[in-house]
Parts: sequence; structure tokens; C-alpha cells
Amino acid sequence: MDAALVVPLLACSLVALAAAPAPASAARAFFVFGDSLVDNGNNNYLLTTARADAPPYGIDFPTHRATGRFSNGLNIPDIISEHLGAEPALPYLSPELRGEKLLVGANFASAGVGILNDTGVQFVNIIRIGDQLQYFREYQRKLRALIGEEQAKQLVNGALVLITLGGNDFVNNYYLVPMSVRSRQFALPDYVRFIISEYRKILARLYELGARRVIVTGTGPLGCVPAELALHSRGGECAAELTRAVELYNPQLVDMARGLNRDVGADVFVTANTFRMNFDYISNPHNYGFTNVQVACCGQGPYNGIGLCTAASNVCEDRETFAFWDAFHPTEKANRIVVAQFMHGSIDYMHPMNLSTVLAVDDERL
Repeated sequence: MDAALVVPLLACSLVALAAAPAPASAARAFFVFGDSLVDNGNNNYLLTTARADAPPYGIDFPTHRATGRFSNGLNIPDIISEHLGAEPALPYLSPELRGEKLLVGANFASAGVGILNDTGVQFVNIIRIGDQLQYFREYQRKLRALIGEEQAKQLVNGALVLITLGGNDFVNNYYLVPMSVRSRQFALPDYVRFIISEYRKILARLYELGARRVIVTGTGPLGCVPAELALHSRGGECAAELTRAVELYNPQLVDMARGLNRDVGADVFVTANTFRMNFDYISNPHNYGFTNVQVACCGQGPYNGIGLCTAASNVCEDRETFAFWDAFHPTEKANRIVVAQFMHGSIDYMHPMNLSTVLAVDDERL
């Protein structure tokens, strides 16, 4: 057992959350780790090709400006923050993250990263997950200087944490090129077991650093994104190999999180079945108001899935009818569908409980 997991579970002093939005000062802190699905601008401060800081990104953001979010508008952390009654946590690298802004939390995510350090090497300068955790330690030092050790500990223990990893370990590592280094090293089932074991270490480290409520997202339907359709699909069917990878990965992620919860004696890690959340609208688009769930709103080539979304790309007029914004990332509308399941989904979507239940349970502990 990891040494971090033998530490007795600390009692959480959590802030009550009303159903209606509350002032940011009354909301619990929110920390975000992971990749481009949840990055809200850290990569803007890095010399990297994994950036979303130019139009048409942000076309539907409240400011109508590109912010570094890989979306036409809000991303998943933004929408969760709405439910928490808080302003979005700033990117950790933002110079604005200081003083009372630290009390809101921080977003440490960086587009291109994965569970493994060699995932996303083609993007050169990104915040790998080990560095994100190191920044979390650094953040806590700043917080202690601001409000004192005991209050800082309570804020971190009482915070909500979101972590999204895994997709890049397939599309930007194992399947990046034919006969990749990792695919020569591992057969797919062995690779999945390897990255799950590495992810376990990451989650154990988060617990050691004080995280006590962690939403761990599974991997969505990677084989169905426009980029993979453009490369592998003849008639619009999802790419078979990536679909197989996801089918192996997601159940093992849930089992691993359950094991961690048993070890610490509490439901610290809550898994989100983002495959099902996304596949619901891909398989039944009209039920969700979508008219296109294969072609990206912004891009070029087959399915608008080739290359980056740029000012020279095709851009759809009605983003509300498209499930995908660019070759890999959902539109704001699709993100809202996913977060609605985070909040209210059954145990088939959120295990062992949805986020509304988490907030209610934590409220009762006061």
C-alpha cells in the first residue's frame, strides 16, 4: 500500500452550499488537474504548440475572446464552478492568482499532458502531471502565508478536486504514430494496466496533499471524435482500436478508485463515466438538440478533423447544434450536458454518488 494511504482520513470541515448560486466567498475551493479538456489558460504562459489563445476559440465566451480554453465558450470546470456558486478558479500560472483569489482555488491543468511523462512530448513545454502536483504544494505554501496553517489545511481538505487524464495517453502516445514506442513496448491490455497503476500513484499523491473529494473522469469515446473519424473512419463509424482501448481503460479506472477508497476508508474518489455521458448524445443527437455529432464546428478536411482550429478554418454558425467544437474537444453545450450528469446522474454515471449528493452529504457533516 502507498505510504500516503495509511494516513488516517482527516475530518473535513466543509462549507455549506445552497442550491442557488452563492457568493464566491461562501463557496468551497475548487482545484483542477489534467489536460486540455479542463485547462483554462495555463498553456498561454508556456512556449508550446498546445494553445487555444487565438480566435475563433472563445467565440461564445462571455468576453468573446480566446482565453486558452479549448472550447467555443465555457469548459467543464467553468460550469462546475457555476454549480458551486463560485467564480472560475484562475490558471495557476496567471499573475492574477494572488491574495483573496487564492481562496477560490486554482486550475493546474495543461493541454497535452497525460498520466505518463512521455505523453505529449511533441508539444514540448507543458505542465506534466508531476509538475501540476508540485505546483499544488507551492500553492498551499502561498495559502498558508495568506490565512495561516490551520485555515489553509481546512480549505484544502474541504475543497472539491477535478482530475481529467488518460485520453492523451492513447491519442498522443500509444496511437500517435504507427508502431509507437509504447505500442512496441506493451500490448494494449498491458499498456492499460500500466497506465492505471501509474494513475493510482497520482491519485494517492493527491490524497497525501490533502484532497478529500476528488472527481476522477473516465475517458470519453475517443474513437468517435472528428480527428479520429478523419483518420480511421470510412462511413462515420467510430475508430475500432481506440474504442477498444477505452473499453479496457474505463472499468479498470473505476476498480482502481474503489480500491483507493477502501484503503482510506472513505469515498474520497468519485468516478465519472464520461464515456457514457458523451456517447448518450453521440448515439441519440436529436434528443439533445444536436444536428451534427461527427463534424467539428471549427476545422478543415474530412469531418473538420484535420489540423488545428484557426482563424482560417471553417466555423459553423450555430454552435448549439454541434457536439464537437474542434477535432478533439466538445462545444460548451456538450460540456453542459456532461456536467448535468456530474450533478444529477445515476450511479451508472457517477460512482459511488453524484456531485449533488456529495455536496449534500458534506453539508450534513457541519
